[in-house]
Amino acid sequence: MVRPRTKANQNPQEADLANVVAILQRQLQEQQQETNQLREQIARMNQVPLVVPQVPPVAAQVPVPEVQQEIPRDAEVPIAPVGIQVNPPLVWEDLLYKQFRRMKAPEFEGPTDPIAADNWLIDIQVILDFMRLTEQEKVLCASFTLKKDARHWWMTVQMRRDVMAMS
Repeated sequence: MVRPRTKANQNPQEADLANVVAILQRQLQEQQQETNQLREQIARMNQVPLVVPQVPPVAAQVPVPEVQQEIPRDAEVPIAPVGIQVNPPLVWEDLLYKQFRRMKAPEFEGPTDPIAADNWLIDIQVILDFMRLTEQEKVLCASFTLKKDARHWWMTVQMRRDVMAMS
């Protein structure tokens, strides 16, 4: 007859493994609670109506050609003559976003497959290195590609850490 194992005659490695599993289960439950809280916050934020200011009509608009060259981050913005409305100047983030989107960066939804995550990271790094971005700009651009579960995870990270200090 085989005697069932009890905690008293359990292997120390098995006891350590059981402790690790219990800790991981608690952490998973906490993350699920945080995810649910974030989803509730997003749902509440989506219920608040967006107020869009009304812009008065203007006499004439002068089209601004799309810029094809790289614009320095500290470039001066030209001032339009009085009485003529021009399109608002593109700020650096707008140009950065447009350039990044042209690169057709892959989106990441947060699969549990580590190979898929690693492939996404490699693809993003190639694009970001090619664009010669600062570390902060890399974080900003990479965060644009996060969707679904990955976006929820990123929102949690943003609430807990200073993402502009990340690289």
